[in-house]
Amino acid sequence: MGIPDISNTYRTATRDRPLLAIRVRPSAGNPRRGWLTAAGWTIPVALGRGGIKANKREGDGGTPRGVFRPRRLWWRADRHVRPRTHLAVRPIRPEDAWCEDPADRHYNRAIRLARGRAGDRLTREDHLYDFIVEIDHNTRPRIAGRGSAVFLHLARANFSPTAGCVSMTRSAMLRLLRRMGPRTRIVIG
Repeated sequence: MGIPDISNTYRTATRDRPLLAIRVRPSAGNPRRGWLTAAGWTIPVALGRGGIKANKREGDGGTPRGVFRPRRLWWRADRHVRPRTHLAVRPIRPEDAWCEDPADRHYNRAIRLARGRAGDRLTREDHLYDFIVEIDHNTRPRIAGRGSAVFLHLARANFSPTAGCVSMTRSAMLRLLRRMGPRTRIVIG
């Protein structure tokens, strides 16, 4: 008996497979900045103004501690070509927003806003939300006041703190997106 032939046709190179995990940790001496490590490379990131918090609350500026999964990528199709990724992808439309009101039944969910209505719109004049990785923080179950709109997104030029998200440069985001899939664990803390 011989060894059966195994086709190489559908093998995926290790460099193209989705990552099993990425880790985000605070930098020494500055809890508002940190490091994201994945597949042997490390990039600087900005964290929430409240640092990493185990007990995240709405408006506290903290980046939640825990293990999360990416849900989908939102991207500005009017500014960039569709990035390569293993995630589900959705272009951002002008009416797309995120509900951050704990009293609203749509809390911590994507919503559509009519013109003139208030809300955290995903179409911004700056480029922070040109690429947004939605993560499953406070989704199952959704608990009012436990934090909303926690994303991976682009950083400001000076890496100033976020309202609770993890932000990075555009080149780092595109590199990460190529290797991120729906089963990738995002370990924060």
